[in-house]
Amino acid sequence: MNLGRLTGRAKKLIDERGGMDALKKDAIELKGIATGKGSIADKAKAAAGAIKNPGKAGTDDPATPAT
Repeated sequence: MNLGRLTGRAKKLIDERGGMDALKKDAIELKGIATGKGSIADKAKAAAGAIKNPGKAGTDDPATPAT
């Protein structure tokens, strides 16, 4: 395994999603979804929707996907 190549690919993906600030926002949004109200299926749908919008601020209800 080439660790340098893996590191480069990870950095490229982070940059494509909007950088470290966007990554932090995504993590906070996903944490809110995971700890929020709703069934596992609802949370999975909300998380999938959140991942499609990198770095986008979440909604007031963490169980609903950001649009």
